Amino acid sequence: MRVKSLLEPQVRLQIAQVTARIMVQEGINDYQMAKNKAVAQLGIPHTKNLPSNSEIEAEVLIYQRLFLGESHTHHIRKLREVAIKAMRLFQEFSPRLVGSVLQGTAHQHSEVQLHLFTAAPENVAFFLMKQEIPYEMGEKKYRQAAQQVITFPSYHFMAGEQAISLVVFAENDIRWSPPSPIDNKPMRRADLRAVEALLQAS
Repeated sequence: MRVKSLLEPQVRLQIAQVTARIMVQEGINDYQMAKNKAVAQLGIPHTKNLPSNSEIEAEVLIYQRLFLGESHTHHIRKLREVAIKAMRLFQEFSPRLVGSVLQGTAHQHSEVQLHLFTAAPENVAFFLMKQEIPYEMGEKKYRQAAQQVITFPSYHFMAGEQAISLVVFAENDIRWSPPSPIDNKPMRRADLRAVEALLQAS
């Protein structure tokens, strides 16, 4: 039993490292799916000793720093430049940048994710049509307290070769943030000024 307990942290770390590599190399954004692939690759039998999403995100940052280096830094900068252009375009909807582009963990398959706020979701659709931007509609689900799931409309389009995702909230929703899939804490959001500051700092 004692030997098993000593091995568990090593196994947990190994799973986290392989999961991080899979997410970066294969462009998988689903943490559970990537964990399952990592366990299968490692040939580890059924285990409850899976690393948390926070542990995996930390390993993603380490992997990108070690193996991608300056190319990753350049990629994040490029994505944030795209995000700033999009935020300026959608300025009337009080855009907030969220997700991997903000966190600095984005890979080559990552979308630029923005939260928009408006009295009616169709306002965003009308704006996209007015700008003659082809888009696809979808929905984004966020889990709330007591396991409640709330669905928000989303719009997806391409800016050149970069995918952009817009999730539309009610105006008052700017006062709260949905839980992060990483640690279940309120999702980090950044307004245009904050993203511009991030770009300057890099």
